[in-house]
Amino acid sequence: MFTGIIEELGRVMALELHRAGGRLTVACSSVLQDATVGASIAVNGTCLTAVELTEHSFAADLAPETLDRTNLGELQKGSAVNLERPLRANARLDGHFVLGHVDGTAELLSLEALGNDNWWLQIRVSKGLTRYIVEKGSLAVDGMSLTVAQVDGTDVAFTIIPHTYKNTTLHGYQPGAMVNVEVDILAKHIEKLREKVEPWDKDLPF
Repeated sequence: MFTGIIEELGRVMALELHRAGGRLTVACSSVLQDATVGASIAVNGTCLTAVELTEHSFAADLAPETLDRTNLGELQKGSAVNLERPLRANARLDGHFVLGHVDGTAELLSLEALGNDNWWLQIRVSKGLTRYIVEKGSLAVDGMSLTVAQVDGTDVAFTIIPHTYKNTTLHGYQPGAMVNVEVDILAKHIEKLREKVEPWDKDLPF
């Protein structure tokens, strides 16, 4: 379980793609402070398991499903990645509940300056995810917990504050880039429960 509050920018040291799956090695420091082999670390919002640790890096295996669903397979040596450790039970929840189970990728349409280091970010999500996205709701974008400012069909927009822009991968994005998105898991569960309501309960307010 994560919160979408990025702790550190890591750098890709290596990406090995195999016939099935692959392995990613990331240089970092802060997220390694209490890491052990088997620990979870979110990389661009994707929950990965650290299988090798050094003083300044970790390696994680990438399942075929991970490569199919995320942008991790497009990373290059030197690429910046958003990193976050799992939420502790006694910690403040500053973002929203993020599982690190990416639903898919979205196309970055634009990142426009609004002034005073504030930015307007627009992405285009797949049609199947739009029903889970609402204005003023939360969406994880490359692991960042962002508040939805506008929804227009499959186009979703956010206002980005200076701190987020400077301390995440956002400042390196270009139009056309693919970003990982994870919708609010609560919306998915509500939809599933709603589908199971008996016909005579269809008037219930959920």
